[in-house]
Amino acid sequence: MKKDSQPFQQPHATPSPTPLADLMRRGDMMAAACPSRDVLRHMTSRWGVLVLIGLSDGTRRFSELRRMIGGVSERMLAQTLQWLEADGLVLRQAMQVVPPHVEYSLTPMGREAAEKVGALAEWIETRVPFIMAHRRAGEAPSVNE
Repeated sequence: MKKDSQPFQQPHATPSPTPLADLMRRGDMMAAACPSRDVLRHMTSRWGVLVLIGLSDGTRRFSELRRMIGGVSERMLAQTLQWLEADGLVLRQAMQVVPPHVEYSLTPMGREAAEKVGALAEWIETRVPFIMAHRRAGEAPSVNE
């Protein structure tokens, strides 16, 4: 078998412009007016992340979620659930019973999102001791100051 004297090189291709249809389907988060920024804000807000994680293991009632997510007000939880529902990540199901009974669960897309933000939350949880140590080290005044 003959050995080539030159390493393999990718053929030189001219990048083709992205079709407008592709640009319309996919957001450009760096653009100020891109609607994907609203979705990002809804998902990655303090309460959005916690709601997605809270629903990741199953259906919950509003009061269950509120108890689970310490510190969230009723108003903020309701607003966050409305945003995530409007974005197609949360499913709200009102039961026709007295007293009213409403359940929240993740849609398939919501489960994907919960997995992504859950990975970030897990990373934060495992790094908190290091982050806190770094913060404490930064609080100490320097000897040269």
